[in-house]
Amino acid sequence: QVQLVESGGGLVQAGDSLRLSCAASGGTFSSYIMAWFRQAPGKEREFVALIRRSSTNTYTADSVKGRFTISRDNTKNTVYLQMNSLKPEDTAVYYCAATPTVVIGVHPNEYGAWGQGTQVTVSS
Repeated sequence: QVQLVESGGGLVQAGDSLRLSCAASGGTFSSYIMAWFRQAPGKEREFVALIRRSSTNTYTADSVKGRFTISRDNTKNTVYLQMNSLKPEDTAVYYCAATPTVVIGVHPNEYGAWGQGTQVTVSS
């Protein structure tokens, strides 16, 4: 089973950028579909973006499209989430997730491996 560790969260102002990283170990990273989800206080976990085994095949939620970009480096066993033009409504704990296969990819229950999460707080 792959283990995931997120990093890169923090407190920023609206309009700033952050890059989250998720380092994987214990599995064949290149065989996994990777995704980012987020969860704000009192809300359900929300899909942000996914990237398939090929780094060119990505899907991003409409709420962050044009601002967030997911990428992966299979040589470093790491997936990234570049977040630009951050808004206060982006404040949440961001989670990295992995799965060997998906049907759709936007539902948390499709993913069997999760990181511990990293807090992103955007002040206005």
